[in-house]
Amino acid sequence: MPVFLPSFPSPALLPCSFFPPSLLPSFYPACPRCWNRKAVLGVQLVVTLLTATLMHRLAPHCSFARWLLCNGSLFRYKHPTEEELRALEGKPRPRGRKERWANGYSEEKPLSVPRDAPFQLETCPLTAVDALVLRFFLEYQWFVDFAVYSGGVYVFTEAYYYVLGPAKETNIAVFWCLLTIAFSIKMFLMVTRLYFSTEEGGERSVCLTFAFLFLLLAMLVQVVQEDTLELGLEPGLASMTQNLEPLLKTQGWDWALPLAKLAIRIGLAFVGSMLGAFLTFPGLRLAQTHLDALTMSEDRPTLQFFLHISFLSPLIILWLWTKPIARDFLHQAPPGEMPFSLLSDSAFDSLRLWVLVALCLLRLAVTRPHLQAYLCLAKARVEQLRREAGRIEAREIQRRVVRVYCYVTVVSLQYLTPLIFTLSCTLLLKTLGGYSWGPGPIPVPSRTPSSTHDRLGGLGDDEAQQTAALIAGALGSLLTPLFLRAILTFLIWWTAACQLLSSLFGLYFQRHLAGS
Repeated sequence: MPVFLPSFPSPALLPCSFFPPSLLPSFYPACPRCWNRKAVLGVQLVVTLLTATLMHRLAPHCSFARWLLCNGSLFRYKHPTEEELRALEGKPRPRGRKERWANGYSEEKPLSVPRDAPFQLETCPLTAVDALVLRFFLEYQWFVDFAVYSGGVYVFTEAYYYVLGPAKETNIAVFWCLLTIAFSIKMFLMVTRLYFSTEEGGERSVCLTFAFLFLLLAMLVQVVQEDTLELGLEPGLASMTQNLEPLLKTQGWDWALPLAKLAIRIGLAFVGSMLGAFLTFPGLRLAQTHLDALTMSEDRPTLQFFLHISFLSPLIILWLWTKPIARDFLHQAPPGEMPFSLLSDSAFDSLRLWVLVALCLLRLAVTRPHLQAYLCLAKARVEQLRREAGRIEAREIQRRVVRVYCYVTVVSLQYLTPLIFTLSCTLLLKTLGGYSWGPGPIPVPSRTPSSTHDRLGGLGDDEAQQTAALIAGALGSLLTPLFLRAILTFLIWWTAACQLLSSLFGLYFQRHLAGS
């Protein structure tokens, strides 16, 4: 039987993806079109595909979001039935038309009871079967689970880079974190849209008012000197414009350089205004649940301590970027005539990252006390109802109790979305900003347009590849680590500032205005 040996094409015709990189050198030791290119993903791509598969397959059986909300530790209040309210009134329900005509009722009227009727609210644990019918429950479950899997991919990627150090591979954890931030903004829009769709319009006015207020504050923050507030906006913009200037000169657009800086600052102010509008009602809700959670945990001082730390976590984040009382104080602490340094600059940057992660995890740990405090609002509304005079329809009582339970997934999103957004920005700040989890310094790579043009020579004569490489090189030279540090730091700091201001206003409202 004749044996047919395969014939392989020449190296110039063989694409890079025809063979795995480990087998390709055995056939073609020299491939000028392939070996100058960077390695693409590799192990990280396999982990990403595996994570996506697990997220899809395990969602019906194992869900962190469902466990957080429906593991049985939270309980809700059940509304009183109409039969129970009729029994309190001593008015049994007419069984038929003849009985109604005999009692003088031509048609059945809505049942009304005294507002101080002594009915009791029964409790039952919050289960997954009950939560499936709630609005936005599926969106809440998918979003929180995606954030958990994104964190798992990031932890694996960090360990992979620490052990093997693949300098030429693309960090795919950045893509996961960017997706998490995009989905966080989507959750913000979805929840905020509820306030704009109400008939009364009071919530809409509150959102617009706070958006305008935060727009002014965002513009004021950008003019604060770096010696006071080290957001890194000035060094970041200087790094970006330094690389943008040669590109604009080649096109004859020198006049557009100041406009680019102005556009970035206006864009940051607009983003700050939007985040302020998104975080207004979550902050107001957080103040209410914080006060109620403290009242419910009067006999648990440890839990109260963690609740206070969690509530003040935005203030701690603001302190971390206030240079005179944070970096300068720890870098040059003067106990006497001989000042000494407690932490180096790199150690302080690493400590700041760890503090951000710890504060996010602490707020996640006290999620259930806040949610339980919200669910107990049903009982508080009934108690407030009993202090009023007159009568009320039974349907209105049921509506007041059920409305609290039906809104619990929205409250969960209001509580968890800012947390997930801040944590994702923190992880991106570490990776894209060139920071380290340890005290050792990491050199910040510098990209120049000249190095971009030098890399174009080895990419072949394909015009599409040259165009794509030119665009990628231009973006890589503009999105420098200093510029990305500034953007991500501003997002983290501004999110904390919006949360702090809205929650403090919520405390003032609950203490002085709610009862009036």
